[in-house]
Amino acid sequence: MNPNMLTFDEALAMLTAQARPLREIEMSDTFVAHGRVLATDLVSPISVPSLDTSMMDGYALRVADVAAVGARLPITQRIPAGQVGHALESGTAARIFTGAPLPAGADAVVMQELCEHAGDAVIVNHLPRVAEAVRVAGSEIACGKVVLSAGSRLRPQELGLAASVGVAQLPVVRRMRVALFSTGDELVMPGQPLPPGGVYNSNRFQLRALLQQLGCEVTDFGIVPDRLGATREMLRDAAEGHDLILTSGGVSVGEEDHVKPAVEAEGSLDLWKIAMKPGKPLAYGRVGAAAFIGLPGNPVSSFVTFLLMVRPFILTTQGVKDVQPRALALRADFDWPRPDRRREFLRARTNEAGGVEIYEHQGAAALSSIVWADGLVDVPADQPVAHGDTVRFLPYGELLF
Repeated sequence: MNPNMLTFDEALAMLTAQARPLREIEMSDTFVAHGRVLATDLVSPISVPSLDTSMMDGYALRVADVAAVGARLPITQRIPAGQVGHALESGTAARIFTGAPLPAGADAVVMQELCEHAGDAVIVNHLPRVAEAVRVAGSEIACGKVVLSAGSRLRPQELGLAASVGVAQLPVVRRMRVALFSTGDELVMPGQPLPPGGVYNSNRFQLRALLQQLGCEVTDFGIVPDRLGATREMLRDAAEGHDLILTSGGVSVGEEDHVKPAVEAEGSLDLWKIAMKPGKPLAYGRVGAAAFIGLPGNPVSSFVTFLLMVRPFILTTQGVKDVQPRALALRADFDWPRPDRRREFLRARTNEAGGVEIYEHQGAAALSSIVWADGLVDVPADQPVAHGDTVRFLPYGELLF
């Protein structure tokens, strides 16, 4: 490996160390807080369940009243979910339904399949235990317990949990504001005629969607011409009111690559060569109060580098505690006999046999490969892979949220 290159882990650590966590907190209705980041611990104001409740349809009774199988108990009340019955008299039973509170004095529920209904009485064909088929008050959540920690990303299940303890509004970190633009005179927007040498601007679409997937507010500044003055002006505009400027293309040192000198003129810049494939060049710097990240112009490199580098940076800025994706150890249903000297991330997908296979053409221009794939295989530098080896697989599900 080139000694001037950073390893993937070195670059990721350097980048996330530069993230400045957002401090502003706002309240969001729980109903619309999907994808937001919780700003403070959520403490339950109630116990769940708030009362002892029945886990199933059956009969609430006192265990002491069922001395033997076949005990006959008169039914003195009927308690559906949402209603509270009266105290259960000794030697009686209550018809009860799933989710209904146990009447005072009852200490067990016998499921209806273990009983016989006999007019105004029930015959219990089972010897119950205390608390059988009962959700004890506070057994799931105790009042005062932290149910969600600060830095949690609010998925549907977190929202459901918050709603279950009666929380209608949640304190969340304000949305990260990102300015996005592309560079290159060759870029053409879909819907326009494609001139000779032109390329449709796919990065603009995929990067905007990736940012929105992470809950960012995106300002799309479009395409900047390949001119130093225009690039500097765009950077000044983009820095206003944004936490991050994200660009694709123009970060190398060619005569037509103006992003590097423009950022250096307007702020500060480090250009990193990272020992990863795809995605070797990455630029990081600052323009005014905004962070700047410049991605490769190649769409596959841009996509992979965003998932592996930019996503952790954004999540750290948002205050998320755990930003690393969880990998799966899977069987390689492929051979990779000629590894690169850089760490490689192969477009791959799982198969019905429980293994993982890779896209046939791993070239950085194969944009269709990231659609075909459902994740990336992480191959260490200089390490061949043989069919049947265990490999580290990063599912898109871990990288896209």
